[in-house]
Amino acid sequence: MNGRVADAPSNNWVYRVLPPWLWPYAQLARWDRPIGWQLLMWPCFWSAAMAANAAAHVGQFSGTQLVFHLLLYFVGAVAMRGAGCTYNDLVDHQIDMEVARTRSRPLPSGRVTRMQAKIFIVLQALVGLLVVLQFNWFTVFLGVVSLGIVVVYPFAKRFTDWPQFFLGLAFSWGALMGWAAVFGSLSIAPVSLYLASVVWTIGYDTLYAHQDKEDDELIGVRSTARLFGDKTRQWLVGLYGLTLVLAFCAFLAAGVGLLAYLGLLVAAGMFAWQIVTLDIDDADQCLALFKSNNRVGLIIFAGLFLSLLFVLP
Repeated sequence: MNGRVADAPSNNWVYRVLPPWLWPYAQLARWDRPIGWQLLMWPCFWSAAMAANAAAHVGQFSGTQLVFHLLLYFVGAVAMRGAGCTYNDLVDHQIDMEVARTRSRPLPSGRVTRMQAKIFIVLQALVGLLVVLQFNWFTVFLGVVSLGIVVVYPFAKRFTDWPQFFLGLAFSWGALMGWAAVFGSLSIAPVSLYLASVVWTIGYDTLYAHQDKEDDELIGVRSTARLFGDKTRQWLVGLYGLTLVLAFCAFLAAGVGLLAYLGLLVAAGMFAWQIVTLDIDDADQCLALFKSNNRVGLIIFAGLFLSLLFVLP
């Protein structure tokens, strides 16, 4: 495969720009698959924009601060998603050797040693640490607490049918941090947004897990895709519906502008399209629907960002 992995596009920028000796590290960090850091980033962006709406109501809005925070969340999402994926690959080294889609990854294929992967984790984590230290100490504390969930997640598929719930707990943490970075505390708005993001994550990662359900069954890996089975569509109705309700409640509590609700309405239509078109036995389509959640995240953020026009004096 010329140093490429089976589950990533071969024309990615990684293979056009980076020297071949860096390819295995880029693959460990999933730089060739941006959907992961994008989905990790959106709850951060939502929370930052929602906090900006709330701050504007009390005359504390700072456009410079918002742009700076968004830049930090982008860098932090790429770094921490990379560190998390590298750690996950270390934990799942043996499992990945048994799954056709993951067998060509750097660790199971032998292109990177376990020690090299561990050093790479430390380097990425240091970037994440530099990012979080730019915020207030309450936000730093929240960032440290999140590491406990990150450590547990890779093992969840071994002891529960709901590993996607643990992924949601980790991937949604930015919904708390974005608000905390502005106000130095939490309230019902960011907590509700966090819960919305957790439920959203369970939904979209169930789509992703349907790609591997046959292999997962053979080697005993558990997932909501296997748990939901032929009832996945009904479960998605409930999960995506609850996501919208919780996000709506968060927006109400934060006092966001009108366009934020319009963004949620568009997102609802995108969720409906995923549910109607879903074929759980078509792995390529499941992956495409999973990736479409990046656009959902973008639409919700755009609504929150534009809604500032209605609350700024």
